[in-house]
Amino acid sequence: MRVAVLLADRCQPKKCNAECEAFCPPNRNGIECIVFDPKNGKAIISEALCIGCGICIHKCPFDAIIIQNLPSELETDMIHRYGQNGFRLFRLPAPREEKVVGILGQNGMGKSTAINILSGTLTPNLGDYKIEAAEWDNILSTIPKGQLRDYLTEVAGTGVRVAVKPQYVDHIPKAFKGQVGELLSGVDERGALAEVAVDLGIDHLFERELPKLSGGELQRVAIAATLLKDADVYFFDEPSSYLDIFERMRIVKILQKLAENHRVIVIEHDLAILDVLCDLVHIVYGTRAAFGIFTPPRATRTAINAYLDGFLKEENVRIRDKPISFLRGHTRAEGIGLPILEWGDLEKSLGEFTLKTEKGTLHEAEVVGVVGPNGTGKTTLARVFAGELEMDAGWCTMEAKVSYKPQHITAEFPGTVREWLDAEIGNSWHIGEFQTRVVRPLQVDQLLELQATKLSGGELQAVAIVICLGRDADLYLLDEPSAHLDANTRMEAAKAIRRTMESNEKSALVIDHDIYFIDIVSDSLLVFEGEGGKSGLAVGPLPLREGMNRFLKGVGVTFRRDHDSKRPRINKENSQKDRTQKASDDYYYI
Repeated sequence: MRVAVLLADRCQPKKCNAECEAFCPPNRNGIECIVFDPKNGKAIISEALCIGCGICIHKCPFDAIIIQNLPSELETDMIHRYGQNGFRLFRLPAPREEKVVGILGQNGMGKSTAINILSGTLTPNLGDYKIEAAEWDNILSTIPKGQLRDYLTEVAGTGVRVAVKPQYVDHIPKAFKGQVGELLSGVDERGALAEVAVDLGIDHLFERELPKLSGGELQRVAIAATLLKDADVYFFDEPSSYLDIFERMRIVKILQKLAENHRVIVIEHDLAILDVLCDLVHIVYGTRAAFGIFTPPRATRTAINAYLDGFLKEENVRIRDKPISFLRGHTRAEGIGLPILEWGDLEKSLGEFTLKTEKGTLHEAEVVGVVGPNGTGKTTLARVFAGELEMDAGWCTMEAKVSYKPQHITAEFPGTVREWLDAEIGNSWHIGEFQTRVVRPLQVDQLLELQATKLSGGELQAVAIVICLGRDADLYLLDEPSAHLDANTRMEAAKAIRRTMESNEKSALVIDHDIYFIDIVSDSLLVFEGEGGKSGLAVGPLPLREGMNRFLKGVGVTFRRDHDSKRPRINKENSQKDRTQKASDDYYYI
């Protein structure tokens, strides 16, 4: 089965010479394989006439065409198709009674489409793009007997009540103007507002205006709003974004308790949280914006290890060129060089909050991970180093040239991504080494012709990382670079940061809550302690293991290494491994 996809937002017939049509071999032989739509002027590709030569792919100046061959047996598994040359989805994940089901895969693979179908808001067309929706009898006849068919029978019959937590919680203040209490009381269908607010630690936020909330506070409010709805199935899209490890573990317990009486599906890119939260995991793979294929459910450990390895044994499909590997032992700091930035006894007050630091040093070719609870001053210190805030006391060598990527990013540039990169970092992003090391792994080369203001959260994050790393600087400050990135892109971003610092002998300070990300990117750790919103103390940088032990001891969470992939895994609370590591005061791998 041949799949021909036109990325309509990239196809710009007014700016090209119709190369796809002119160089297509069938067209040159008088067969109309590629024509142009008289309505919008964009290309239309006939999959039946396409010979799969790939010439149009390489000739298109805007990379708007994707043509791939898929196994013919997938044709009967097509669930939905958007237009003649649009995205198509194969198979669906299955909600299960009393289980948390996870979805793991790159962005742009159809996870949102799958949720819309499972929630009943989108009726699939089974690949027949000429009709708006297929008949439910036909849909159910194509689904094998089992959990998914039983569930879709409910959707087609009496329907199911669904609650969905959206991915981009920062959009909530734009949709609702008012206080937290007003929003939550308006959606409280279960009469559980007081209980849920205490469980999530947001009972003190009721009188706060939504636009004034931090990312972590908005995330917890969004989760609360979802939990308060009276539903049969709960979907949570990236519930851990902006939350620290303590809050992420609190969410794990809440969602597992919810699953005792409801179906719960979670899309999560923090693999450590996905590992401890879910009972089963569906992997979704394919080609971004072209097609997505859901695998049958696997045991969580098996699914994550297969995803990291990049090879799905049961499907005999390779989804990544190279496996994602984790280092053991962490002797990387031996290669660090001379000091780039030093500070000591630094103090900064913002309202009722006070940040203090001990003495610290950042070196050449060193990446320092920054960990700690929300509201303890991590971003505040980064802004001091970036020159956005002045310190109240202490000292800091400020000669280092700084490139800063803030936590919250906005795209206000009135042009394409290509023009934005040129304006921010000049020609440096064109250089072969930077292209290979940063631009291509983050797939920013596929976004060049898109309008900057129309980028998704993950795309915007990737472009912001490229801009930050592309500037000429001594110190690179990246605040939560993993937010909105899928699991694969997170690992690529971590490796891109490391390679940039090592090859250029520069230093990076990386604030993040994803333990996998911190594990891959860091040589050492700057650990923040204190009470969120009131006080913070920055300790370090410390050796990676010492710093992580100190941090996790405060959280009360222990990690071990997976036997096969060597990835970090959270121990279940009060398990034998958890008790053993706590007894030996070793919270970070044994």
